[in-house]
Amino acid sequence: MKGLSDKVVVVTGAARGIGRATVTAFVREGATVVATDILDDELADLVAQLQQDGGKVTGVRQDVTDAAAWPRLLGDVVAQHGHVDVLINNAGIAIIGNIEDQTIEEWQRTSKVNVESVFLGTQAAISAMKVRGGAIVNVASIAGNVGEPHLAAYNASKGAVKLLTINAALHCARAGYPIRVNSVHPGYTDTPLVSNAIGTMPEEEGGKFTADILAHIPVGRLATPEEIAEPILFFASDSASYMTGSALIVDGGYTAA
Repeated sequence: MKGLSDKVVVVTGAARGIGRATVTAFVREGATVVATDILDDELADLVAQLQQDGGKVTGVRQDVTDAAAWPRLLGDVVAQHGHVDVLINNAGIAIIGNIEDQTIEEWQRTSKVNVESVFLGTQAAISAMKVRGGAIVNVASIAGNVGEPHLAAYNASKGAVKLLTINAALHCARAGYPIRVNSVHPGYTDTPLVSNAIGTMPEEEGGKFTADILAHIPVGRLATPEEIAEPILFFASDSASYMTGSALIVDGGYTAA
């Protein structure tokens, strides 16, 4: 994609699923990637594979909910590479629960990982990018656009990410910062996050939930992580130079049906 080969990119939640596919895609395009996660072994495996093929990628352990770690991380990236051009706020969790049975602990944990980390990352990235410019891409979800009854906390968190993205985009534009902020909203995707969340449900309930999802997707299947990574790359690339505050839905027609 246009203008990615010279970019320095930070991707959170990089060890699995959409994050892993996104790191791989950026490396393919020639970008320099800093991949972060708390899953040490899986992150190390990803980095080793990509480095073996000549990829410009390093792995960093990062708890995205640690406020003090964000300025340090981006400061280290700037110190090592001279600048940071792109932040992909991808890390997230999903805990099954409707509005009656979702616990306050599950609500708070979901909010901390899915919303607070995006706030912290976006804030730190604006500070690092506001002179040179850059792009921030927040991975939200179609759950930020439509109600999903089994996902009360997740619904609320991804709705917050959508509006936080818009707020940050307007702030940067009106402040004169050359920073674009957009969100990608995946539909149901074949990732450990989705399978693990469904796996916490009773078998019969989980089977019905999966069947209902597939029946509601017009294209008839889950997305692959790679199919979500490509729109993320688009928002990060110079091809999206006139897009900010936008929400790109990538769901196989789920929300259109």
